[in-house]
Amino acid sequence: MGIFRRRKKEENIIKQKGFPEPLAPGWDAIDRACARVYPDQEEPSHQFASLIKWRLGGEGPLDGISVYDGGGYWHFVTYGLSELYEKECEDPKISGYGMEFTFKLKKGPYEDEEAELRGICGILQSIAKITFTRGELFLPYEYLYSGQTDGIDVDRTSNITGFITVPDREFGVLETPNGRVEFVEFIGVTDRELLAVRNGGIDVRGLYGELQSDVTDYHRESVR
Repeated sequence: MGIFRRRKKEENIIKQKGFPEPLAPGWDAIDRACARVYPDQEEPSHQFASLIKWRLGGEGPLDGISVYDGGGYWHFVTYGLSELYEKECEDPKISGYGMEFTFKLKKGPYEDEEAELRGICGILQSIAKITFTRGELFLPYEYLYSGQTDGIDVDRTSNITGFITVPDREFGVLETPNGRVEFVEFIGVTDRELLAVRNGGIDVRGLYGELQSDVTDYHRESVR
């Protein structure tokens, strides 16, 4: 993942060479949604992009991830699980896999905040790869348990080891020229919380209610 203004850089090169700009109605629709949620931010605070696209043999299926400043947290938004460019999916009502991911990470203190941001981008890429390689969709009110007990943070010291999913109520559902896109928000949870869900002690909706926040805090204690 390279941290640079990918689309703007590409557009400038295209304009300089006199080529017509590529159409990206899906990408533009997500940009408009971001502008609605963060009207005071002309551009994201950070933008990560795959140097080599998945369709060209790259390792990351997501074309890009934008990170917005939510005040006390960083808000990640993915680009690539839906159809960003031309329409390819046979279903006119659904854009690509019909979803994009979001994630909110509570701000510091971190020894290397940039590394933590990149770490989350890597995780989102890995989850997206499951969809691209296995066709598995991630819908709201599900959980993602890998069995790992190390934290998902860079130092692997956090109690946060996996995720539950909820609807991102700020981004909601988009109707784009390529079809419908739902924003699915991932929330970091602890191993004990995941085991409680897995063993039937509580469902995802109930755990979400106990957390009382959709912001992932690497330093919080388990609620279970």
